[in-house]
Amino acid sequence: MDIKLTSKMILEKEFKKNFKGYNVEEVDSFLDEIIQDYETFEKVVAQLREENRQLKEEVETIPKRQSVAPTNGTTNFDILKRLSNLEKHVFGSKLYE
Repeated sequence: MDIKLTSKMILEKEFKKNFKGYNVEEVDSFLDEIIQDYETFEKVVAQLREENRQLKEEVETIPKRQSVAPTNGTTNFDILKRLSNLEKHVFGSKLYE
């Protein structure tokens, strides 16, 4: 997944010419557009790599958060029971239709 071409490689590419070849000016014009795109891609990739590096550093500096279980004696069963009662209250008989 590596980039095979650079804008410089495209710029310096030489093509063989023959009698029934392509219009040289047209090919050059198209290659110029490709070079501009490659330069833009290279800038974007460099910016994204820098942003990625900064975010990785930021993640490393953030203290690890530990998940804390409820300490007031509430269990999952209690929470589900409360949720069920709330659904019955909000939706009433429509819940079982």
